[in-house]
Amino acid sequence: MAVTAAMVKQLRESTGAGMMDAKKALTETDGDMDAAVDWLRTKGLATAAKKSGRTAAEGLVAVAVDGGTGVAVEVNAETDFVAKNSEFQEMVGKIAQAALAVNDTETLLETDLGGKSVKDTVTDKIATIGENMSVRRMAKVEAETVASYVHNAAAPGMGNIGVLVALDGGDEAFGKQVAMHIAAANPASLSEADLDPAVVEKERQIQIDIARESGKPEQVIEKMIEGRMKKFMAEVTLLGQQFVVNPDLTVAKAAEEAGATIKAFVRLQVGEGIEKKEEDFAAEVAKAAQG
Repeated sequence: MAVTAAMVKQLRESTGAGMMDAKKALTETDGDMDAAVDWLRTKGLATAAKKSGRTAAEGLVAVAVDGGTGVAVEVNAETDFVAKNSEFQEMVGKIAQAALAVNDTETLLETDLGGKSVKDTVTDKIATIGENMSVRRMAKVEAETVASYVHNAAAPGMGNIGVLVALDGGDEAFGKQVAMHIAAANPASLSEADLDPAVVEKERQIQIDIARESGKPEQVIEKMIEGRMKKFMAEVTLLGQQFVVNPDLTVAKAAEEAGATIKAFVRLQVGEGIEKKEEDFAAEVAKAAQG
C-alpha cells in the first residue's frame, strides 16, 4: 500500500512520533495504522498505551438511576449546537428514562415514548431540528447502590461523558467519587480478570519486543516483562489504579476502607471510536456560495 502524507499526519497526531519515524513505521507495516503504532512503540518512538479513532461525533450521553438500576444512553447528532438545543436535551432525557426498563439498544428503539416508539420519536426530531440523529448505544448496571457522574454537563444528567458505578456496601457519596475517577482515568476493565485476553497478550508481545531491543539477556528480559505487565495492569484496571481522590490508595483499597465492593461500571463518551470526516471550512463556504 502506498503511504500518503495524510496517513503520516494521522499517525503523527495519534502517537507524537516524528514525521520520518511515522513514515518508516507505515512503510514497514504496509500502511496498517494499528501495526504502525505498535512498531513505533516497539522502537520506543511512541508512548500510546492504546489506539482509538478520533472522537468526532456530537450529541449527548444521558444517565438515569432508579434505586439499584442505572443506565447510560448515547444519542448522536451532527453538530455540537444540537447538544445545546433544549428540544434535543428533553428527548435524550426521556430516552434515558425509557432505557431503565430495557436491556439493549434494539429493544429501546421499539419502546413506547409518549405514544410513539423511540425510533419514530428520533425520526420526527430529525425533521424538526434538521440534523441526522441516532440512538447509538446504551449500557446498564445493577447493584445495591448505583452512583452516577456526568462530565461537561449540558443539562442535568447529560453531557459529554456519562459514568455509572454499581456497588454493594459503601454509600452513594463514595460511588460518586469512584465515578469521577472513572471519568478521568478511563479504565479498560474492572479488574485483571475482566480484561480482554487479546489486549493482555498484545501488550505482552509489545513489551517483549521492546525489551529485546535493549539487547539484555533473556533471563533479565523475563523479569523486565513481569514488572512491566504488572505496571500495565495497574494502569488499565479500575481496581488497580491509584485513586484520584487519594493517590496513596488504589481504588480497590479505597473501596475496602469504604466498606464497598465495586461490582461493575459503565463509561460512555460522546462519539467514542467514531471517525468523522474532516471538512475544509473555507472550501465548504465557497461551495455553498456557488449554489
